[in-house]
Amino acid sequence: MKLVPTNIGQKSFLFLGIVILFLNPFEKVVGHGTWDEQIQNKRAIKFPDTEYYKTLTLDPHTHSVFSDGHVWPSIRVAEAQRDGLDALAITEHLEYQPHRADILHPDRNRAFEEAKIAAMRSNLIVIHGSEITRDAPAGHINALFLEDSNKLLNVEEAPDDDRDVAGFYEEAKKWPAQEAVDAAHRQGAFMFWNHPYWTRQSPDGIARMNDFHRKNAEGGKLHGIEVANGDTYSEEAFAIALKYNLAVIGVSDVHNLIDWDYDATIGAHRPVTLVFSKNRSQEGIKEALFDRRTVVWFKNLLIGREKDLTPLLAASLNVSKFSYLNNTNVASVKITNRSDATFKLRYKGPLSFMGSDDRIDVPANTDISISIKTEKRLNALDLEFEVENALIGPGKYISYTLSANS
Repeated sequence: MKLVPTNIGQKSFLFLGIVILFLNPFEKVVGHGTWDEQIQNKRAIKFPDTEYYKTLTLDPHTHSVFSDGHVWPSIRVAEAQRDGLDALAITEHLEYQPHRADILHPDRNRAFEEAKIAAMRSNLIVIHGSEITRDAPAGHINALFLEDSNKLLNVEEAPDDDRDVAGFYEEAKKWPAQEAVDAAHRQGAFMFWNHPYWTRQSPDGIARMNDFHRKNAEGGKLHGIEVANGDTYSEEAFAIALKYNLAVIGVSDVHNLIDWDYDATIGAHRPVTLVFSKNRSQEGIKEALFDRRTVVWFKNLLIGREKDLTPLLAASLNVSKFSYLNNTNVASVKITNRSDATFKLRYKGPLSFMGSDDRIDVPANTDISISIKTEKRLNALDLEFEVENALIGPGKYISYTLSANS
């Protein structure tokens, strides 16, 4: 039996979604609970725009009940709104369908369509994506900005029993992964390699480039790689990104409720991809991803290329006040942080501080003042730091200079 996409039930799904939307707008209400705007403001992820680009927050790898997740797509939308995301992709496994006995949906576009309905009255950008799911070496690959997910799936002999999840998965995997990648490429998709260090497919947890992904990267069909997924970060994946000119990607890959994985009440947050876009639009995000203008925010670690991290630091950190204490040669320098990252700075210059050693923390969205012994009064001061939570390569921290003028 060949799997053929169908529109059966599509109209009723659409009608139900629209009714729910107008009875229960997601920008104010989640389920039967009310929206707490104070919590939203506290948990919303915020990074400043850089000099030339808007800094947009994207989670491009999530799941719902339409594959192996455990929530409806509207919940993913509501969570994204609460986290202050600019854009979200719900990327269901095309082949792995553990809920197919309960939610049989031959149309693989359904999760995207449901999410679009839920986001209609908000400014959240919902991106159409899917996850191509294979064993190694192809592994799992996300394709974003699709037109039709069904064209990435080809099952000639689907099991008659809808409860036969393993049987369906085995049949679906028979279609070569390269065929699915080529089908996504024909739709102009941005594709990235998911969790290449996942221990189920890489038992030692080390990401290694292989012939399948090398061929697609060199052929312009692989454009990014996850360096952070959930609670894991891979130095080896970061090295692959730099060597093969792939965008660095950070994702939640959430399957359950986002708050079960990241406790916002203690400052935890999902990993996200910061996208430096010319404008706040899906087209702008797509252009920026293809141009590799991304930085990953994982826990309190920023991961990216120097060309992208430097403008972000310039927008986030600056000296807001520089003066001398009365009748002394001790300078008082106020440093302002406009981002959600707490910056960990190590001073690399010849001067010494009063009240601390050469390491200082600049908490998120706040100011700190430091006292510096300059020996004589200066009209200007350049302070070179190593930012110990901003990586531009495996184990390599970025250097950044804060300039002060009296």
